[in-house]
Amino acid sequence: MRWRGNRQSDNIEDRRGMRAARSGRFGGGGGALRLLPVVIKFLGVKGTLIAVALFIGYGLFSGTLSQMLGGGGFQEQSARQTGGNVSQSAQEKELVQFISVVLADTEDTWHALFQEMGREYKEPRLVLYRQSINSGCGFGSAEMGPFYCPADQKVYLDLSFYEDLRNRYQAPGDFAQAYVVAHEIGHHVQTLTGISRKVQEAKQGMDSTRSNQLSVRQELQADCFAGIWAHHADRSRQILEAGDVEEGLTAASAIGDDRLQKQSRGYVTPDSFTHGSSRQRVKWFGIGLKVGTLKACDTFSSKNL
Repeated sequence: MRWRGNRQSDNIEDRRGMRAARSGRFGGGGGALRLLPVVIKFLGVKGTLIAVALFIGYGLFSGTLSQMLGGGGFQEQSARQTGGNVSQSAQEKELVQFISVVLADTEDTWHALFQEMGREYKEPRLVLYRQSINSGCGFGSAEMGPFYCPADQKVYLDLSFYEDLRNRYQAPGDFAQAYVVAHEIGHHVQTLTGISRKVQEAKQGMDSTRSNQLSVRQELQADCFAGIWAHHADRSRQILEAGDVEEGLTAASAIGDDRLQKQSRGYVTPDSFTHGSSRQRVKWFGIGLKVGTLKACDTFSSKNL
């Protein structure tokens, strides 16, 4: 993939020097509220009411009531923004530059496409982290893989995922890495266009099987949107080299639900799919790559995923 010397995005947040934890000040999971049954047992109802009044008074006075009650869910262990002071290898530094270039290229592509639709593209931010992170959607960890949070419109990425992509999933190559970023940006496009909101509304009251089926359609559309980026980026800026398309298709296939389930537990349960099978992911990425239009990526109306 031709990327060296291209523009880098300003929308990178480097939080690799920060660490997040699941527990709040009093151990998480509801904080001090978990202690109420024990307090009532020893102090009785009247004594407990007095203790609660004092507790709340202190919390309001100190400004820490939310944390004392377990509010906010998770607490940062470090509030220091390290930015360029992050300890990293030369290989990791180059990978960050690559991701920044890919993100910038998605910005250029989607700005142009949104302009054609008479709309304005709002650029998302991409957050780099290590091991764990607090996002607008709650606690995230490297085990989850890259994810997009519609609540804060940010993509979260632990660079160690690329080692898994190369070694565990046998999907090496820089374009495979670019596909991962472009897929998450596809979810951002779904948020901006209102698709994500409609999906969440439609899921209300659904059983798990039907909800999963809707999730699959949403994920396959994000794959197709990733293909749209590649289509236009190559046509406008000639970024693709020999073998790049194959790398992207391999990555799409490698993280299909059927393949991942087969690897992890030895059998496949289609009703539990949330991202789509390997064949489906390859198909829809390929459609976006070949056609390059949002209309072609209407996975929700397709009768044959």
